[in-house]
Amino acid sequence: MSKGKILVADDEPDIAKLIEFTLKRRGFEVILVSDGQSAIDTAKKEHPDLILLDVIMPVINGYEVCSQLKNFPETKKIPIIMLSGKTQKTEVEKGIELGAYSYICKPFSPKEFADAIEDVFRGDENNATD
Repeated sequence: MSKGKILVADDEPDIAKLIEFTLKRRGFEVILVSDGQSAIDTAKKEHPDLILLDVIMPVINGYEVCSQLKNFPETKKIPIIMLSGKTQKTEVEKGIELGAYSYICKPFSPKEFADAIEDVFRGDENNATD
């Protein structure tokens, strides 16, 4: 039985596959998409338990996707974690201001990443940081 359904939106295939592998090993169901519009469409259709959004993506960037998802009634309560190589404090703050639960900076350790995801499902907001 799956621990939960996670939508992963990342246009870098190697990173997307690493995330998928890491999360599946922890018992999560994973849906992969590679652009912002697909993330919005899939979130509305699949109602995942968590969304992982890369910031820099084709079609619509992760910030805009986050903002839109937080405005749709059917997706506004889904926790979103931003993933990005943009590590400046202003970038992290922007993601949080738009409604993201947390912001994980790339590169990340697969174990630390998976632990942060587990924290979200446990509701441990103190540990779900970058």
